[in-house]
Amino acid sequence: MTTNTAGRKILQIENAAMAFDTKQGRYWALRDIDLTIREGEFVTLIGHSGCGKSTLLNLIAGLTLPTAGLLLCDGREIGGPGPERAVVFQNHSLLPWLTCFDNVYLGVERVFGRKEGTPKLKKRTEDALALVGLTHALTKFPNELSGGMKQRVGIARALAMQPKILLMDEPFGALDALTRANLQDELMRIVAETGATTVMVTHDVDEAVLLSDRVVMLTNGPAAVIGEILEVGLPRPRQRLALAHDPVYTECRAAILEFLYHKQLKQAA
Repeated sequence: MTTNTAGRKILQIENAAMAFDTKQGRYWALRDIDLTIREGEFVTLIGHSGCGKSTLLNLIAGLTLPTAGLLLCDGREIGGPGPERAVVFQNHSLLPWLTCFDNVYLGVERVFGRKEGTPKLKKRTEDALALVGLTHALTKFPNELSGGMKQRVGIARALAMQPKILLMDEPFGALDALTRANLQDELMRIVAETGATTVMVTHDVDEAVLLSDRVVMLTNGPAAVIGEILEVGLPRPRQRLALAHDPVYTECRAAILEFLYHKQLKQAA
């Protein structure tokens, strides 16, 4: 068994804040966010609804720009979306008129099409779908797939672009419990195999502990800040059944629950 051996700084968030203009005035979703993520880390963002988890993920993705502060990816300021930051949403967002292969190939072609020929692009696509166990479904259309398979295609599409950071916004939130558990196990395998740096939004405490090297806990909004950061000292690879009675797993789970359902709810009251 090994613990995470995260490398150099890949993402730096410095004093970031995000405000939205509304009819009731300016609404501050996030304030004073400082966070550094290292290459190869798996970090989850957790907190109550409305605390700004997805807003923070969107800032990292470059889908929105901060009202204040700075975000750097591999030393470069994030000024918009880019292929070095691939996003997997809860809604798989597959194009229904394209096959699994074509949905992934579309992204591959946009990223690598100017410098690679068709055979290499096709191999990238096939390799990505093989990584998520969908070699048998290359020619299937989205309406022929289960919810879990659609999410696998979305993950394959993101990984095929070889991003420096994989961003996931509750990718398993709409799935049934068994499918969700299977995909969590698959994600652990994929991350171990690829070494992908991953930032994931979740509401699920068990999911956060199972997957993460660190859990970033956000306070309740408005003007949410990072309340606590939990180091998950569980060696890898991780087996969910073995962790059920692991004292470190239990302690990590209890620490998150304490923050979410005692400190935050008590503060809100």
